[in-house]
Amino acid sequence: MFERFSRAGTGSAKWARAGTGAGRIAMGVADMDLPGPAAVGAALRVRAGHPAFGYPVAEAADRALVADWYRRRHGVEVDPRWVMLLPFAPGTAVRLLVEAVRPLPGPAVCVTPEWGGFARVCRAAGVAVRELPLLETGDPADPYRLPLAGVAAARPGLVLLSSPHNPSGRIWSAADVRALAAAAGPGLLVSDEVHGDLRHPDAGAEQPVAVAVTGGAANVVTLNSVGKTFNVSGLPSCFALVPDAGLRERLTAVMAGFGLWEGGLLGAVAQRAALAEGGPWLDAALAHLVRARELATAALGGAVLARPQASYLLWLDGAGLGTREELLTRCDVELADGDDFGTAGSGRLRLNFALPLDRLRTALTRLTCEMAARAAPRFAPEQTEQEQPGSSREPRDGETR
Repeated sequence: MFERFSRAGTGSAKWARAGTGAGRIAMGVADMDLPGPAAVGAALRVRAGHPAFGYPVAEAADRALVADWYRRRHGVEVDPRWVMLLPFAPGTAVRLLVEAVRPLPGPAVCVTPEWGGFARVCRAAGVAVRELPLLETGDPADPYRLPLAGVAAARPGLVLLSSPHNPSGRIWSAADVRALAAAAGPGLLVSDEVHGDLRHPDAGAEQPVAVAVTGGAANVVTLNSVGKTFNVSGLPSCFALVPDAGLRERLTAVMAGFGLWEGGLLGAVAQRAALAEGGPWLDAALAHLVRARELATAALGGAVLARPQASYLLWLDGAGLGTREELLTRCDVELADGDDFGTAGSGRLRLNFALPLDRLRTALTRLTCEMAARAAPRFAPEQTEQEQPGSSREPRDGETR
């Protein structure tokens, strides 16, 4: 089901970024080199067969479908009135939420390492960004603690959290999310849960849906999308769960100011098909990702900083591997540079293991060979008998004393 296939000629940003070297393997950008659900392709073909592509509207049935997805996959209740159906990517939703909550009473806070898009979007909006490093435990099974006291002391206007954590794939607990919402208040906590439906079956923890675990708190928004889950990020769409009616109204007004409105066309078709029919495909994909995770963590061993519980991302210590550029040159493998995730990511790398297993094995063999080469002791050339310390041999022409 998840055998190798070619993305040549598809305009893939992931492969374009990795470059075109023969045999190169792209493991940087967070999308999957796995075929998506057939139901999505079938739905798109049906819709594309209709001759009209006029302005769409947001359907009440699609809000109910999102709520039903949360009930079926997460066991939580989401009020359909909270659901905003947005025809753009989650990063754009963050940018528009910034406008909707202006003036911010404090900075935008990111707990790093963290997806770098948050900081870029906020800085582009003219909002001050404060990075607070996560507290490291040194245990890959539980690598980070949220700096709750630091968040509260920053008096933020906005706190941005990837949940599950990008780049480590770890799942925050419901208690973590509640505590962070309290520390953020009265500022807004935006929980970006685009990897949340990719919780591994053996995770040992439930993915907390922020608006649910905080009881619909007015200062909490959940963002999600079918893009990461079903590998359809090239069809921009997302949904925001916004419990506060006033914030929903302000966000709608901000969208109108940019010529945007709820609903979409092909992105909405893909989302509808994925949520209604994609469950069995997702279950198979998750089983594949668990096998891929086990291969990657076993191969890379001590370089693994966090054991993923969700998604397809592996956070690595670059000390034994080298830099992104060195791995491109020496191994023809492209990873994401840890610097992309804030100052706390310096010296680290993020690997995307969502590949067919044969291609993943090839990449891991190259990386482990590089690790072994770097770890091999460097011996000085053996000295000849005449060159032993104390030797009275006269230097040859050209030698220095």
